[in-house]
Amino acid sequence: MAGHNKWSKIKRQKAVTDARRSKAWARITRDIMIAAREGGGDAGMNPKLALAMEKAKGENMPKDNIERAIKRGLGEIEGQDYVEMTYEGYGPGGVAVLVEALTDNTNRTVADVRHLFSKSGGSLGQSGSVAYLFERAGIIEVPADGNDELSLFELVAEAGADDLSKDEDTFEVRTSVESFGAVQEALQAAGVATGEASLQRFPTTTITLDAETAKKVARLIEKLEEHQDVQAVYSTLEIDEATLAAIMA
Repeated sequence: MAGHNKWSKIKRQKAVTDARRSKAWARITRDIMIAAREGGGDAGMNPKLALAMEKAKGENMPKDNIERAIKRGLGEIEGQDYVEMTYEGYGPGGVAVLVEALTDNTNRTVADVRHLFSKSGGSLGQSGSVAYLFERAGIIEVPADGNDELSLFELVAEAGADDLSKDEDTFEVRTSVESFGAVQEALQAAGVATGEASLQRFPTTTITLDAETAKKVARLIEKLEEHQDVQAVYSTLEIDEATLAAIMA
């Protein structure tokens, strides 16, 4: 968990360019469309849509863009039809890598992902080859400033959260997938401001690699994340202090 958090923080510290923002908006638009298509256009009754809309607001996406995405998802406006895909494989050093994507052309996306794995010295595997090495959980970030840890713990625990931890200036609330929406609602009802909130995958086991191989895995992950159809990338690489220093060197 700690290694994952450090990796996430490093990525968030990268400079945000216009191109990255444009890509973020494209990803969120697709998230909104899928959520609306699967669960309806009422965010109050559709936690997945509510989460996507919160992400959109966090990226300063215009309200009109959000509304158009919802209408496209509901079929009220014509647009591209996206499907969710998961790709599994192994990177350098035998590290398991799981890729979540949202695409309107599955043939194109799988070919691109396979090429990136192959180019890195890894290989794309079959469905189920590495998914069992990861578990899904909800993560909600809460600013530490102005929040008492004990009071916050009691609030989220009562709503169904599994854990509360502190990382520098941020509390991280961990929940099951089923309790994610309820915990978000409890925080909102209590007037507690939240930061990033999302459903993520966490490795149940990790592997430690030498510095050079760890760098190769990091480059593969970065290339996958840059792909227009890729939503998230997870791996079993152990991100300890030594590995982190090697990757950033």
